[in-house]
Amino acid sequence: MIRENLDEVRARVAAAAVRSGRDPKDITLIAVSKTKPVPMLLEAYGAGARDFGENKVQEILDKHPQMPQDVRWHMIGHLQRNKVRQVLGKAVLIHSVDSIRLAEQIEAEAAKQNLTADILLEVNVAREESKYGFMTEEVMDAVLTVSRFPTCALKADDHCTFCGKF
Repeated sequence: MIRENLDEVRARVAAAAVRSGRDPKDITLIAVSKTKPVPMLLEAYGAGARDFGENKVQEILDKHPQMPQDVRWHMIGHLQRNKVRQVLGKAVLIHSVDSIRLAEQIEAEAAKQNLTADILLEVNVAREESKYGFMTEEVMDAVLTVSRFPTCALKADDHCTFCGKF
């Protein structure tokens, strides 16, 4: 069932890519594996999945040693500053940098570990108080601030999908 689901999602992603003029090979499909047991992840791995997304650091720490070494872990959930040390070196991309303080913690810890941390900034477009992220009017200042950090590599397309600038 997992293989069939992955095949269906891949086909839908490929069709959407072609409709938008993109090469499907340039798109990374991340299997969100949060709360799923390792045997299910191994089944997805057998079906070709290599990128897995977790929303809790502890899940990455538990599953990382049980999965093949070529798995690429993505931190997709809220990251607390006190957990940064644990996730660096395991997650290839932190998708949820929601404050300058967190970016500064990632910067400091990456420097200590002699790593470069690939990150994305989280934006609270809906302005929901219960959600994390930068407010839309804070994004450009955050990008400028974080882009000066030597060990944080801010990942972005050639333009901001929100405002169209860069």
